[in-house]
Amino acid sequence: MHSTAPLAPAVHLNLNVRGMRPSATIAINERSKALRAAGHTVYSLGLGQSPFPVPALVQQALRDHAHEKDYLPVRGLPALREAITGYYRRTQGLEYSSERVLVGPGTKELMFLTQLTYYGDLLIPSPSWVSYAPQARIIGRNLHWLPTAIESGLGVTPEALERVCAADPESPRLLIINYPGNPTGMVYEAAQLEAIAAVARRYRVLVLADEIYGGLTFDGEHVSIARFYPEGTIISNGLSKWCGAGGWRLGAFVFPESLAWLNDALVAVASETFTATSAPIQYAAVTAFERHEAIERYLDLSRLILAALCDYAWTTLARVGAELTRPRGGFYLFPNFEPLRVALASRGILDGTTMCERLLDETGIACLPGQCFGRPDAELSTRLALVDFDGGAALAAAEDAPVDEDFLRARCAKVMTAIDRLAEWVAQ
Repeated sequence: MHSTAPLAPAVHLNLNVRGMRPSATIAINERSKALRAAGHTVYSLGLGQSPFPVPALVQQALRDHAHEKDYLPVRGLPALREAITGYYRRTQGLEYSSERVLVGPGTKELMFLTQLTYYGDLLIPSPSWVSYAPQARIIGRNLHWLPTAIESGLGVTPEALERVCAADPESPRLLIINYPGNPTGMVYEAAQLEAIAAVARRYRVLVLADEIYGGLTFDGEHVSIARFYPEGTIISNGLSKWCGAGGWRLGAFVFPESLAWLNDALVAVASETFTATSAPIQYAAVTAFERHEAIERYLDLSRLILAALCDYAWTTLARVGAELTRPRGGFYLFPNFEPLRVALASRGILDGTTMCERLLDETGIACLPGQCFGRPDAELSTRLALVDFDGGAALAAAEDAPVDEDFLRARCAKVMTAIDRLAEWVAQ
């Protein structure tokens, strides 16, 4: 007699996928929503979704092209690829061919396909965004966490990169460098980028510059590492962070001519996976990457609000003893409460996961422990996403009012309350 029992699920899972859980950022967002639906007050500092609306010009462009229904080229809409190369010519002084742009359904998908296509070890700093390492694990790539220090912003250093590469000079490697940083808000100085580029060039390291937050560098002067290592750098960008369009799912990779072989390989893989990115979204994205005064103003005000909010949070948490990099872009902080370990241990808090669970239970603050970003399990670190406010209302108010603490308390009240509660909680 043949058995009618279903196939045992654990037996038939890919070994690289067994035991994996949903992305930590997605999980905390769903838990926060469930708690709110149950009537609890929650301060959502977990999911890093832009608080600002998509610029009106870009929204209108989407309406104008809602009728577009045809499959577009795998590489992407030609007009969009031209707009993207124009963006990098305008903002970075870099020249690219539109044939070397690949548009995808979010940069996350393109990063996965890059690790799938390029055979090399993955190098990322600790801490790093939550999905780099799991993607490497799914594909079966070797992963090296680069050690970091608070003095260098918890970012990649040329010394750490040199040590890994010198141990096996001929091994192919992919370095992902992300800034403004998720989870830290750090930004590399030009001199730091030049030094990292020199090491990468010496060992022929492929660099993936994740610049999705580049438009939110507080001083408006984002510098791409591609300026110093153009032949070995892929630039990653999209609409989710600086354009407020995370749910639109549009990302783009820009390749130099020297990496045409890799670009072509990714196009081939893309043709067998996602085929093409949503047509209406691609048409609308042309407007986003072009220069428009209204979008420049939108970015100026966004950066002004985020800079003030991050500065308040950094000052408040540093005052109670947290160790953290001062954010210079984006909307994240990564406070480490190790200096307060003795006091927290007296309350039964011995690791980051326990700390975040207690924070949610006792204060309503939803955030992620540092271990989700590659830090040691026992470390008392957490990532805060300062996004729980009405970005549209804040932008409108910032047109006519100074962005000071009174402004932040009126327009970003939940974030301000959460930071104050967090500071009071750790200082108990």
